[in-house]
Amino acid sequence: MPLSDKQNRVRRVLVATLIANLAVAAAKVIIGLLSRSLAMVSDGIHSSLDATSNVIGLVSTSIAARPPDADHPYGHRRFETLASMLIGGVLMLTAWEIGKNSFQRFKTGTQPEITPLSFAVMIVTIIVNLLVWYFERKAGKQLKSEFLQADAEHTRSDIFVSLTVLASLVAVRLGWGWVDAAAALGVVVFIVAAAWSIVKRAVDVLVDRAPLEPDAVRQIAEQVAGIKEVARIRSRGADDDIQLDIGVRVAAPMTTSQSEAVAREVRSRLRDAYDGLRDIQVTFIPAQEDIPDYALIARAEGDALGLGVHEVIPVTNGNGLTLDMHVEVKPEQTVGEAHTLVTDFERRLHRAIPELGRVVTHIEPAHPVESPLHFDGDGDADRMARETLHIARDLHPGLDWHDLDIRLEPDGGYALSLHCHVDQDMLLEDAHRIAEEVETRVRAKLPRVHRITIHTEPIHEA
Repeated sequence: MPLSDKQNRVRRVLVATLIANLAVAAAKVIIGLLSRSLAMVSDGIHSSLDATSNVIGLVSTSIAARPPDADHPYGHRRFETLASMLIGGVLMLTAWEIGKNSFQRFKTGTQPEITPLSFAVMIVTIIVNLLVWYFERKAGKQLKSEFLQADAEHTRSDIFVSLTVLASLVAVRLGWGWVDAAAALGVVVFIVAAAWSIVKRAVDVLVDRAPLEPDAVRQIAEQVAGIKEVARIRSRGADDDIQLDIGVRVAAPMTTSQSEAVAREVRSRLRDAYDGLRDIQVTFIPAQEDIPDYALIARAEGDALGLGVHEVIPVTNGNGLTLDMHVEVKPEQTVGEAHTLVTDFERRLHRAIPELGRVVTHIEPAHPVESPLHFDGDGDADRMARETLHIARDLHPGLDWHDLDIRLEPDGGYALSLHCHVDQDMLLEDAHRIAEEVETRVRAKLPRVHRITIHTEPIHEA
């Protein structure tokens, strides 16, 4: 949810609860003063703090929603945490004052005058507080607002306090006047408990206590292909504003584009698992491997020279390690230019892989991104498409051949792609053999098809 949207919704909740809290506090204090009930006045003061916290919340959430700037590169979210801590501190001071007055009442022995109106006010305010607590807690969880959840905790303490005060009014009517002061001390206990809960939550954020379980984060990240190990996990912030720093070990030759793809996948999976993540920093650490990934090393060296490298096959024989691969160069280069560039590439490979004995490269032009040619009216393309489907269905009649596409290439030849459904339990090696059989037959019968790509896919994907 956008911050501005969230801020507006939090503000509406705070305004509604502010009005309710002011009404509840005023009723308790006025009737408490008229009846000289210390417990009721204390409860009213306690309720008035709810209204104070709402005002603090309105100010703090507006500040917290501001975007990062030069002085606050991580944003202003902790202003809301500071406001929550301020509420806890005010509650502690209130508890201290009520406690002093309670002990003073024990000394003087002043008796309150309880009327039916006192009971009516307490019952109505309890009902109002129940509604406010439910509304604010629900909104706090939906909006992931630390302040609303803290304020709801405060409101819940009001309910228990009011129940205690209501019980004290019954006791006073039965002639036990001292219960009023004792109930006020009970109010103190509830206030201190609520204050401690709020302060503890705020302190956890301010001292950077980790909001995420490292093992759970590690399990998610290590499922991403290319990550060999998660070396470091650090998280901080409130539940709706978590900043995560994760260090992962990957193969040393991994290129920038490859590592960015890995980082993007890590972020995607973590955001699916945790709603409150605001910022995820992924740091890459080169892993020392006993068995090098020769294909990855070759692609990395190729990237450094602007070459596309694919189909890297390592072979070990009596002459040591041989790497067989295809290398794509810019199509406008001459044979001499391409050979010079690939020779440099081979030298780099020998430096990067000391045990490398020989490099066999098949040089081919890189193919630019083109739009498919719709062959309506193109007799040759139409004929070759039909011929290709005939060849494929003749070789493997039990398979579903579909989605054939053909396009004209700059050299005057055609590039052709075809999809085929196979059983999902078929070995990949067998599926590759089927594709190679069709490709070989098409190339032999249709020489103008310079490139053919066959994609085998399981039947359940249809």
